[in-house]
Amino acid sequence: MRNIKLTIQYDGSHYHGWQKQPGRKTIEAEITSAIENLTCCENVEVNGASRTDAGVSALGQAANVRLDTPIPTERLAKAVSQYLPSQIVITEAVDVPDEFDAIKDAKNKLYRYSIYTGKTRPVMQISHCWHRPGRLDAEAMQQAALKLTGTKDFKSFATACDKRSNSVRTIFRCDVSQEDLWIYIEVEADGFLYNMVRNIVGTLVEIGRGHWQADKIEKVLEAKTRTAAGPIAPAEGLCLMWIKY
Repeated sequence: MRNIKLTIQYDGSHYHGWQKQPGRKTIEAEITSAIENLTCCENVEVNGASRTDAGVSALGQAANVRLDTPIPTERLAKAVSQYLPSQIVITEAVDVPDEFDAIKDAKNKLYRYSIYTGKTRPVMQISHCWHRPGRLDAEAMQQAALKLTGTKDFKSFATACDKRSNSVRTIFRCDVSQEDLWIYIEVEADGFLYNMVRNIVGTLVEIGRGHWQADKIEKVLEAKTRTAAGPIAPAEGLCLMWIKY
């Protein structure tokens, strides 16, 4: 039995998120089925590092799986991918120590959110962005984003149904950049609460459109309640870029 770490890319726009759900198409279910069909193993458990929501995509999701198969690890990524739908691919498979856990051993994660501000929806990218017509003040958003860095209680940016007792996380960087009509928000942290990035984005957009000033972020953090933050941004604009161990 080998412990194998997988690096995974997927277009999540037509899936109900990562985690297996009865009767629904999910990324975890597709990968599990592909591995079982390839290896003829039963009850395979794919331990995904980040349980991305419905509509969220990934370029650097990570998972570990324990397998007893004669297939060499260096051939496993290509072999499993042949059993996967075109929206999902395994880019790398490597042997890791038996105690490695893709969830518990993750140190840093980076999410990127894409916003398109043009009048006409970008049909070729519409499944991977938030189409929000109208100017946003990227500079004001960046000023606010900098106030999110550091070790803080992010309870105000967690969904109301997130019942975890510890809502303290460390954001290493939160950057807002603009390229023509596109705005990108990147958040790197040691971990995230449920819907944390999408709630941060929604709050920054409220600042970008002039509804709030940049110092609103400090008041939101102090409130420690979801109602203090802005509306949640759509899932389609979010992408998990990488996970570091």
